[in-house]
Amino acid sequence: MASLTYDLTLAGLAVGSAAALTGIGLIVTYRATGVLNLAHGAIAMVCAYVLLQLAVEWDWPLPLAAAVTLGVVAPGIGLLLERLVFRPLSVLGVDPARSLVASIGVFVLLVGGAAAVWGEGARADAPELLPDNPWTQLTAAVLLAVLVAAVTRWTRFGRELRAVVDNRPLAVLGGIDADRVAAAGWAFGSFTAGLTGVLLAPFVRLDPYGLPLLVVEVIAVAVIARMRSLPVAVGAALAIGVAQAQLTRLHPRGWGEPLLQAVGANLFAVALLIAALVLPGVGAGASPAPPAAPAVRVPPGVWLVAAILFLLPLGFAGRDLHTAVQVPALAVILLSLTVVTGRGGQISLGQAAYAGLGALFTALLATGRFPGFPALPELLALLTAVLLTAPLGLLTGWPAIGRRGLALALATLAVGVAVSRFVFVQPYATAGLRLTRPEGFADDRRYYMLELGVLACALLAVGALRRGRTGRALAAMRDHEAGAEGAGVPVSALKLFAFVTGAALAALGGGLLAMGVRAFDPEAFDPVRSLLWFAAVMVLGADGLLAPLAAAVLLVGLDAGPRGGLAAAAVGFLAVLIGRLPEGLPGALRRLRPRPPGGLTPIPEAGGEPRADPPRGKGGSGLPSGTPGTAASPRRRTMRRLLLGRGGEPAPPRRALPPQEAAPQEAAPRGRAPAGGRRLRFWSGSGERPAPAAAERSRRFRLPLPPRGVRVLAPGLGAGRGGGGNRRAPGEAAGRPPASHRLVARDVRLRYEDFTALDGVDLSVASGQVTALVGANGAGKSTLFHCLCGTLRPDAGRVELDGADITRRSAHARTRLGIARTFQQLAVFPSLTVEENVRIGAEQQRRRRRDPAAVEPVLRLLELDGPIRDRIAAGLSTGALRRVELGRALAGRPHTLLLDEPTAGLDAAEAEALARILMALAADGTAVLIVEHDLDLVARVADTVHVMEAGRIVR
Repeated sequence: MASLTYDLTLAGLAVGSAAALTGIGLIVTYRATGVLNLAHGAIAMVCAYVLLQLAVEWDWPLPLAAAVTLGVVAPGIGLLLERLVFRPLSVLGVDPARSLVASIGVFVLLVGGAAAVWGEGARADAPELLPDNPWTQLTAAVLLAVLVAAVTRWTRFGRELRAVVDNRPLAVLGGIDADRVAAAGWAFGSFTAGLTGVLLAPFVRLDPYGLPLLVVEVIAVAVIARMRSLPVAVGAALAIGVAQAQLTRLHPRGWGEPLLQAVGANLFAVALLIAALVLPGVGAGASPAPPAAPAVRVPPGVWLVAAILFLLPLGFAGRDLHTAVQVPALAVILLSLTVVTGRGGQISLGQAAYAGLGALFTALLATGRFPGFPALPELLALLTAVLLTAPLGLLTGWPAIGRRGLALALATLAVGVAVSRFVFVQPYATAGLRLTRPEGFADDRRYYMLELGVLACALLAVGALRRGRTGRALAAMRDHEAGAEGAGVPVSALKLFAFVTGAALAALGGGLLAMGVRAFDPEAFDPVRSLLWFAAVMVLGADGLLAPLAAAVLLVGLDAGPRGGLAAAAVGFLAVLIGRLPEGLPGALRRLRPRPPGGLTPIPEAGGEPRADPPRGKGGSGLPSGTPGTAASPRRRTMRRLLLGRGGEPAPPRRALPPQEAAPQEAAPRGRAPAGGRRLRFWSGSGERPAPAAAERSRRFRLPLPPRGVRVLAPGLGAGRGGGGNRRAPGEAAGRPPASHRLVARDVRLRYEDFTALDGVDLSVASGQVTALVGANGAGKSTLFHCLCGTLRPDAGRVELDGADITRRSAHARTRLGIARTFQQLAVFPSLTVEENVRIGAEQQRRRRRDPAAVEPVLRLLELDGPIRDRIAAGLSTGALRRVELGRALAGRPHTLLLDEPTAGLDAAEAEALARILMALAADGTAVLIVEHDLDLVARVADTVHVMEAGRIVR
C-alpha cells in the first residue's frame, strides 16, 4: 500500500510539474502584456509536433531537435505573435475582450494549421525529452519558477516588468520600452508552453485537439494564483496533480460511481470550474468592453442571394447533400451567439455545451432513456430538449451578473469544459446512443427543407428581438452597462434572459445537427468548437444576422475537403487580424464605402444650424461677453468666496424668471395653444427685456414645446416658476398643483477602507428647484451622487424618496421610480441612433407609464427631431451627445433629475443652452440636482448651493 501511494504521488508530481510550467508561462505573459493567452495550449501542441518532426521524421539527434524547438521555434512563435498580433492591439488600446478574440484566433489558427499539416489522427511516437522521472520534471519546474522570481525581483528587467504591469502609459513616459518588455514576456511564455508540450506529449494523446484542450484545463492554476503569484501557481499545480493521482485509488460503488471516477480523472477541470465561478474574477476590474460596431445594413438583394445559395443544396445528391445538411443546424447554433455576444455584449465560450446538451437530451428523450419521460417522437423530443436546456443557460448567465471581460470568458469556458468532461465523454450518459430523424423526413433532401424552415423561423425571431424594445435594451447594455442601468434597464435580468435565450437556440441547433448525422458525437461539441464558433461569429460581424449563415457555410464547407483543419485555420487567420480590423469585417466594409464630398456633415446644435464656437467672455468663463453669471458678476464672486472660505455670507437667492414673452406671430388667446406649438424663451435678469445681444441669444436657444395638455418632462409639468401654469398633464384637474417629490439623504456615511468618503451627510432635493453640489475634488460630491442614484450603497444612513426608504433599491429600480440621472463621462449607446437612445429611457418605465409618444416632445425640446434623429450616435459632437443623454433621461418623465458634471466638454453656447433647459425643467416642477465645477452655471441656475468638504456639507 505504501508503495502504491508513493508511485501515485510521483505520477501526480509529474503531471503537476507540467501544469506548473503552464501556470508560470501564463502568469509571466499576463503580467507583461495583460493578455490571457488561451493559445498557450496550441503553442505547446505545435512545439510537440515540431520536435516529433525533427527527431522522428527527419532523424535529427534529440538534443539538437530539442534545442531548436525550445530555443528557436517556441520563442520565435511568441515574438511573432507579439509583433504581428498583439502589439497592434496595445497600440489601439482595445479592450481585453478584443485581445481575447485575438488569442482565440491564434488558438484556432494553430490548431487548424496543425491538423492540415500533420493530420487529425493521434500520434503515439512523440520522443521523451527528459527521463521518465517525476523528480527531474519537478526540479525543472521549481528551478524555472525560482529563476523567474529572481529576475522579477532583483534585476532591472524585473523592475521594468513591474512598472509596465502597474501602469504601462506611465512606464512609457518614464523611458521604459514597454514593447521590449512585452516581447520578452511573450518569448518566455511561449518557451514554457513549448516545454510543457514536449514533456506531456509522450504521456497523452498527441493530436491537434487533445493536447491544447488539456493545457486549457490547467489554466486553473494560474486563475487560483490570480495571475500574479508564481509560488501559489506552482503549489496549486502540484497539489491538484497529486490529488488527482491519489483519487484513482477510489472505486466507489452505486449509481455515483461513474461520476466520481470522472471527477477523479479530471480534477484540473473541477479546479478550473471552482476557480472561475467562486474566486474573484481575473480582470474583473477592467474597464467595460467598448461597444460593438453597428451592424451593416443589409440590402434586400443580399438576402435574396443568401436564400438562393441556401436553396442550392436541394439540387445536390449523395455525400454533398449529406454534408450540406449540417449547415442550417450549425447556423442556428451560431445564431445563439448573435443574441448573447452580438446584441447582448456578453462573452460566451460555452455555447458548444448547450448545443451538445440539446443533442444529448433529444437522443435520450427519443429513445426513452431520459429519467421520468417516456419515449417521445423526434420533433417533440427536440422541442422538449430545448425547454430542458434553456434554464441551464443560468449556469453561465448567473456568473455574468457580476463578471465581464476575462472573468466572464473564463467562467463560460469552465462551464463548457466541465459539461464536456463530465457528461459528453462519459459512457454512462452517451453509450449506444443513436438518433433517427422525424417520420417523413428520413430523406436528406426533405430533412434539409425542415432545417431551412426552422432556420427561417429562428432568423425571424432573432430579427424581431433585435428590432424591438428588448433588443434596444440589450444593445444599450452592450454599449454602456452603467448607462443602461441608469436608464432603467434591469441589467441583471437582461443578462439572464440573453443566456437563457442563447442556450435555447444552441440546443435547438444541436438537436437538429445530431438528427442530421443520425448520431451523438461528443467531439462535435467539445470546448475547442466553442472557441472556433465564437471567433468565427466575432470576425464576421456578431450583431448581424448574416454572420451565422456565412460562418456555418465557411466552417462546414472548408472542413468537407480532404484535409481537415482548413476552416479553423481560415477563421484563426481572420481573428488574428482583429488588431488591424478592430471592428471586424463589417467595420472594414463600412469604411470602404465612399463618403459624401466635403467630409462629414455638420451636426446642428441647439440653435438648429451648424455653428462655430462663440468667443469667450471677458471673465474667461466660456460664455459670451455680457452673459449674466460671468466672472465679473457679484454672484460669481460670492460663489468663489464660499468655495475658498473668504466669506461667510450665503449666496443670494436666484431671481425668478420673468413671464414668458411670445413672439407676435406666436400670440394666442389665454388658454389656447397657438398653431404649431409654442416656443418659450428664458433669461436671467431684473425682469426687463433683455439687451439686444441677450435677445439674440434667447431667439437662438428657443426651446420647442408641444401643444397644451401634452405631458412632456415630468409628472408635475405645469405649475412652477416662469409662468408655466397652463401646461397640465392629461387628466390633471384644473388648478391642481403638480405632484411634489423630495429626494432626501439622511446621515449618509461611507468609507473606503481607511478613507471616509461621506461623514454624516444630510441633503434634500425638492421639486421645482435646482440644487447644486460644489466642492473641491475628493470632497465626496460624486460619492454622494452615486449613493442617491443607487450605484453605491452607504454603510449607514438612509436615502428616502417622499418619506419611503429606497436605500437598498438598485439603480434601475430608482430610475423606474422617477429618479433619472446623467453621467460625468458620457453614457450614450454609440451603436444606436439618436432616436433609439432617447427611446431607451421611455421604454424602461413601468408599463402603466409607458407612452410611445413621449419620445417626440423630448426630441423637439432638445432639437433632435431633424435629420440627426436617424444618425448613429457614434461620431456626434460632445454637445449633441450631451443632449442625447439628457433626452434619454427626460423621456422617462422623471420627477427628479440628477446631473453629474453636465457641462463637461461643452463650449460656451452649449453650456448656455443647458442652463436655459435646466431653468425650464425646474419651472415645470422637476427637482434638479447638479454636481458641477462650473461656477457660472451654478450661480445662474441654482436655488440652493451646498458646499462639500472632506465628506461633509459645510455650507
